Amino acid sequence: MSVYLLETANTDPTLNLAIEESLLLKNLPGPALFLWQNAHTVVIGRAQNAWKECRSELLTQEGGTLVRRSTGGGAVYHDLGNLNFSFVMPKAVYDVTRQLDVIRQAVSEFGIKTLASGRNDIVLSDTGAKFSGNAFRHAQETSLHHGTILMDVDMTLLGRYLQPSKLKLEAKGVDSVRARVGNLKNYNPEITIEALKDALFKAFVNEYGEGERVAWQALLDEAQVRQFQERYRSWEWTYGKTPRFDLTLENRFAFGMVEVQLTLKAGKIENARCFSDANDPEFAGKVEQALSGAELTPGALRARLLDGGEEMRELGEWLGQQEI
Repeated sequence: MSVYLLETANTDPTLNLAIEESLLLKNLPGPALFLWQNAHTVVIGRAQNAWKECRSELLTQEGGTLVRRSTGGGAVYHDLGNLNFSFVMPKAVYDVTRQLDVIRQAVSEFGIKTLASGRNDIVLSDTGAKFSGNAFRHAQETSLHHGTILMDVDMTLLGRYLQPSKLKLEAKGVDSVRARVGNLKNYNPEITIEALKDALFKAFVNEYGEGERVAWQALLDEAQVRQFQERYRSWEWTYGKTPRFDLTLENRFAFGMVEVQLTLKAGKIENARCFSDANDPEFAGKVEQALSGAELTPGALRARLLDGGEEMRELGEWLGQQEI
């Protein structure tokens, strides 16, 4: 089985996300680990509301970049104290627990004990502080599992740019986004990004077999990468259309935050927008499609979502209880 090890010195988030997406669609015959960094960037999930998750105007004024990734999950801040990883795996060997263990094994090389926690986090064993969040996407033959590792991130800037929902923070029992995350450097001052990269590649090879170091340019179609990069750079992809809406409903579920915005006409839903940090990147689009054209009654909204899977059914049950 071929095993691929990739890294890049590039720190442009639009190029890094484009490389990652090209790797996913390449249908590689074996597992790949891609390591990368973004400079001064906020990355939001596929279905999140850009206007509510980040102080985007402040970020831009201060030389930062806002980008939207193709996976679900929540907003994260990246600087050069953060290392990103992408597991691009044939479905036959895709196993989230196994992949998380690669991260945990690498971090253990620095004497730091960790635990997998919640729906997509890795936390420090002694404090419970999150240092790695993860998100996922599935193509026809290959799956993507990517995430962050907070090594020495500027927590002041992280708190300056991110503005998560108060419902999310209250559910986690903390006062700010900074209060629930932690840097690895606080637990081992000797850790560096380069040492962490080496430890990750070592742990990946130990798990999947000897790997080949390869440059992305030798493996991917550069024209396709540039095409994807243009999409990630576009205003339309990052912010999306924001139509006038008449009603907003928001709640936190076990699977994540959901905000539904409805535009109404003659007692029916003319347009539905859904924003969410659910792990399923298709969830919001499915909700929008299901609710469009429905009568604006709790029973009608509930009925439209009952057959869409567990998460949509849970949303439907909640909508069915609201006074509209």
